[in-house]
Amino acid sequence: MYSKGFIMRTIVLAAVCALLLSFTSSMAMADEYSDTKKMFEDAGIGNLFKSAYGYALFPTIAKAGFVVGGAYGDGRVYAEGEYVGTTTMTQATIGFQLGGTGFSQVVFFQDKRAFMEFIGGNFEFGAEAQATALTASASASANTGGSSSTASGGKNNAAIGWNGYNGGMATFTITKGGLMYEASVGGQKFSFTSR
Repeated sequence: MYSKGFIMRTIVLAAVCALLLSFTSSMAMADEYSDTKKMFEDAGIGNLFKSAYGYALFPTIAKAGFVVGGAYGDGRVYAEGEYVGTTTMTQATIGFQLGGTGFSQVVFFQDKRAFMEFIGGNFEFGAEAQATALTASASASANTGGSSSTASGGKNNAAIGWNGYNGGMATFTITKGGLMYEASVGGQKFSFTSR
């Protein structure tokens, strides 16, 4: 697997990127979760917030890399419309990559089984899992769950090509800023703490 030194360098790199993004974020800090949810609703997936059993919402995930890379973000988990706990996403990657970026992410749980799988311990998306990108600048090959697709336009007028849930989960991302070139492998790991 990964050495402790590698993991620590990755976490430090992601933390530095998160700090830089916090200075450039255009979202109001007072209610970043409501603003992030509205941003996804405006991008055309508002019906999923109503029809899914639950979701995990991450206002900002910072990702950076130079050969080795990492990503980190804090979020909230909701079930049947209620805030039930917090989650942390970490990701370590190795492969060709250079730069840094920030993005918002939502993971929808189609049913209670998928929700329980996510909160049941340390959940991890495999390297083959995909995210639906809701902006032209977002990567359609992010290492997250859901179906792969493409999108066009800005975050307020994205065209969505979504193929449905994959294993009871669907992930969407919206790029907030930055520039990153990568061809890397790795999975996102999530931890959950109930409220």
